[in-house]
Amino acid sequence: MIVELTVENIAVIEHAQVSPAVGFTVLTGETGAGKSLLIDAIELALGERAASELVRSGSSRAKVSLVCDLSARPDLIAELDREGIPLTDNLLFIQREVSAEGRSVCRVGGQMTPVAALKRLGKLLVDLHGQHDHQSLLYPESHLMFLDSFAGEPARALRDEVDEHFRKATSLRSKLDSLRNHRRDRLQRAEFLRFQVEEIESAAIQPNEWNEVEEQLQRQLHAEKLAAGASLALTTLADGDSSAKDALAGTVKALEDLQRFDPSLSDSLGPLREALYQLEDGVGALRAYADEVVFDPSALEDLSSRKDLLARLRKKYGENEDAILDYLQSASEELSTLEDSEANEEGLEAELNSIENVLAERASALTDLRKRAAVDFATMVERELADLAMEKARFSVQLRSKSVDSSGADEVEFLFNANVGEDLKPLAKIASGGELSRVMLAIKTCLAGKGGVPTLIFDEVDSGLSGRTAAVVAKKLEELSHAYQVIVISHLPQVASKANSHFRIEKSESGGRVRTDVRLLDGDERVEEVARLLAGETIGESALANARELLAGAI
Repeated sequence: MIVELTVENIAVIEHAQVSPAVGFTVLTGETGAGKSLLIDAIELALGERAASELVRSGSSRAKVSLVCDLSARPDLIAELDREGIPLTDNLLFIQREVSAEGRSVCRVGGQMTPVAALKRLGKLLVDLHGQHDHQSLLYPESHLMFLDSFAGEPARALRDEVDEHFRKATSLRSKLDSLRNHRRDRLQRAEFLRFQVEEIESAAIQPNEWNEVEEQLQRQLHAEKLAAGASLALTTLADGDSSAKDALAGTVKALEDLQRFDPSLSDSLGPLREALYQLEDGVGALRAYADEVVFDPSALEDLSSRKDLLARLRKKYGENEDAILDYLQSASEELSTLEDSEANEEGLEAELNSIENVLAERASALTDLRKRAAVDFATMVERELADLAMEKARFSVQLRSKSVDSSGADEVEFLFNANVGEDLKPLAKIASGGELSRVMLAIKTCLAGKGGVPTLIFDEVDSGLSGRTAAVVAKKLEELSHAYQVIVISHLPQVASKANSHFRIEKSESGGRVRTDVRLLDGDERVEEVARLLAGETIGESALANARELLAGAI
């Protein structure tokens, strides 16, 4: 509920503060005094469009502060907690500023907040029913909302389930349509990838293979020259009549003989003996190489073909063997995904069918609940209309089937007839403005205690009423205040007398400027204000006496 509203520099309001009562608060005042400006200020605080024209002339900015106590609404506290909106001792602080240039700043709990988020928050806190808001009854899409609100938590829970499954079904259907629409492209892509994977796999390439093939190819291309060079080297080193090996071996033996006479020759003998061993190892390796270097035309052809294959694969798939193998892995993974797409499509179809079955079952349960609620709702609305001097009025709720969407499988429309003997017809087509206003009040009364927002604000919805009907409307508003905080702008003394707190909106002129003030009335001041509503500006003893009787509850 709203515990404090502070308004600064909005139009003719320089500064005003209102602390509405827990139950029923009424705002009265002469026409043009600025009563509706307070409603505009509340709407501004709750995210409605900010216009620079609202800023009081000569002021740089307008400011509205709203404090709401949510202690009695743990459901709203939990909702705000999920949204990350901070509270202080269950108090919610909202502030909205508008500059003379039209810039707007919103703060919730001291934190900067987007206007869209503030507007969503406002719908949780206040239901504002203006002079023409009953015209929402002209739009059948709003009728479903009223019926579900009457049905209460069971309807909300079912509707949440329907919405959840509808969104899941929509998402799955979109994925499935995408798979089906791109099936030809998918098959073509899979065929192309399959060819590439088979081409690379059949090549059985190895990392760094290019260098190995190039080395072997060069050996085959120059095999004769390599063999002749190896043979010549072997002759010089080991196989000739005066080979290096024999000369070195003879030298080592001679020095070994001389070492008996001079041991210091060991310094020379050691390196020469090691050189002989190295020469023998080298000759052995060279002899093995000479045996392997054989020109093989078939091997030359195979190596040339292998090099050409690797060159083609490099050109198509990567700059080296590692890059080609990386491409093979990614292509294989994509091919696997595409080959699984048929199975994915079947899986999606099965999942979609399952979700749609649950959706249909939940929507059907919601329809059954709405049908039961519609009977009770229509009965209660007719009873309330009878209290509002519409004893002959008939009211019914019509449900029609439609394709299931996030709200269920029902279209709802209110049917109405104010006159005996006439058929029920769509409310939007036959009800007058005054009838619509009373139907709306009847609906609001029926919804009392059904949850929803904690505060209801009525801006002159009692306009044009008088006598017994005005008294009944006042009683209805008082009844609503037992379930909600009710704030009413009214010209009716019957309504003003039922309020728990009464504020008067006054306009005055000072220093050549008009300003509006808000005063909480008490005692004799309240009697005088109710008398003014009864008699006009000239208040006599009779009007004062009637006012006292109204306030005392005698009438």
